[in-house]
Amino acid sequence: MVISQLTKNAGILKASLAAALIGTALGSAAASEQPKQGGTLVYLEQQPHTVLYPPAGGFYPNGGILNQLTDKLTWQNPETLEIEPWIAESWEINPDYTQFTFKLRPGVTFSDGTALDAAAVAANFEAFGKGKSERKFPVSEVVNNFDRAEVIDDLTVRFHFKKPSAGFLQGTSVIGSGLVSLSTLDRNLDELGDATLIIGSGPFVAVSQETGRELVLKAREDYNWGPKNLAHQGRAHLDGIRYLIVPEDGVRIGALLSGQADFVRQIQAYDEPQVTARGYQIHAAATRGVNNSVVFRPDNPLVADKRVRQALLHATDREGIIKTLFSDNYPAARSIIASSAQGFTDISAKLTYDPAKAAALLDEAGWKLNANGLREKDGKLLELTAYESPPQPQNKATLQLIAQQWGEAGVKFNVLAGDAGSRVQDSLDPQKTPVSPGMVGRADPDVIKSHYHYENRNVLLQTGGVSTKVESFRDDKLNGLLEAIAAETDPAKRLQLVADVQNYVVDEAYAVPIFEEPQVYGSAPYVKGIQFEAVGRPWFYSAWLDR
Repeated sequence: MVISQLTKNAGILKASLAAALIGTALGSAAASEQPKQGGTLVYLEQQPHTVLYPPAGGFYPNGGILNQLTDKLTWQNPETLEIEPWIAESWEINPDYTQFTFKLRPGVTFSDGTALDAAAVAANFEAFGKGKSERKFPVSEVVNNFDRAEVIDDLTVRFHFKKPSAGFLQGTSVIGSGLVSLSTLDRNLDELGDATLIIGSGPFVAVSQETGRELVLKAREDYNWGPKNLAHQGRAHLDGIRYLIVPEDGVRIGALLSGQADFVRQIQAYDEPQVTARGYQIHAAATRGVNNSVVFRPDNPLVADKRVRQALLHATDREGIIKTLFSDNYPAARSIIASSAQGFTDISAKLTYDPAKAAALLDEAGWKLNANGLREKDGKLLELTAYESPPQPQNKATLQLIAQQWGEAGVKFNVLAGDAGSRVQDSLDPQKTPVSPGMVGRADPDVIKSHYHYENRNVLLQTGGVSTKVESFRDDKLNGLLEAIAAETDPAKRLQLVADVQNYVVDEAYAVPIFEEPQVYGSAPYVKGIQFEAVGRPWFYSAWLDR
């Protein structure tokens, strides 16, 4: 049987912002029914992008750009989560999910004029599935068990896998699978921070970049191959998009409300009321993946004992964190994955805030309160450290509040900022950072493997992964479950494995889920037609300005 597609710095920044932003007047209160053509959307981003190689698109500032420059083989409908045609008109999958054959739509070209044909698609996925050491390209976390790509004819490409790859079809729809030209693939990874070198087939093209400050995109005039089932076809309505990097929350909000900006990413929960009170829009797009959590690195002896990890889980008041720092757009986590994620299982009964239980577990593990109210064992304090994660909403404040809660149990928890270099390096050393924040968005069960498996993000820092400092810790039961999720072709069995992993991770207290993390944006009332892909990145193909 063949399964077919048919079945399924502050002052300087303030001054430069005032000088650089184009003033905009608010449009009429009544919105036009017919989209208007033209205009440049001014988009304020909290952080500069890094590398725009598509598999690095999981970093939201990267993905917010790549989404405009690249197309994907398939489109995941953000409402139904169904996979629909885009660059691929149709596809077939063999019964054991080891061969995927895609028929491409004709006439699609990259912005340099070269054809987006089967050879180009094959080259992309050879890079994504195997990496390119000579170019320093990493293997994509959404392509599991990849063997090779085969060009059948100019418009037909077949992918072969060493083992079943149940999540691959959905993987062709994600930001990390954006298609780029052969000339882009011939560049080194460290060159691809320059957006003007990203040659995609998308509705916009990067025309200028001032690194760390500004990026300008313009609409591609001949674009005519949006997702097949999308109402809007042809050229984008906007003439262009202007990205400006504005780290300060207050400056971004002020620019939006004063009409200097049209669209802003990372609206903090405490700013939501002033945005809506002025008639502006809040978009809280779901990320449908692994929840905002703190994870433990069991290779560190302080958290190697499961009882210590369990104690810290029960010393964490999720509801208190959300009530203090967040809004209704941030639901309390009821598992390690979001309630909107595929395979979600409600295990909130295992995530209770129970200070008495936390204290008893620490006592049982031999960590006794000393005269200063701190936990001590064999003359050593139970003192843990984590680095804040700037991309996550109010992460520093969240970790500091957790530090207060854990402090009530006698555990000292240090929250560090650090420069980018030290933060990245030290976060890969479990002896320096036994605790780490984390989350990842993807609307497919493979997201759990991406987060926890030692060959992917490896947030637990297991032996054999991204950290060279790890020498001992490895959980082969967990890894086996994760690998089974990636390979299982029976939908019901696959979702059961997802449930098993959720329970196992919490039973072992490898993670403390806090909240379901949305991507929260603010937009002016005259900005219409904004769309978000299935994990919350904006897509401006159908957007228009009603002014």
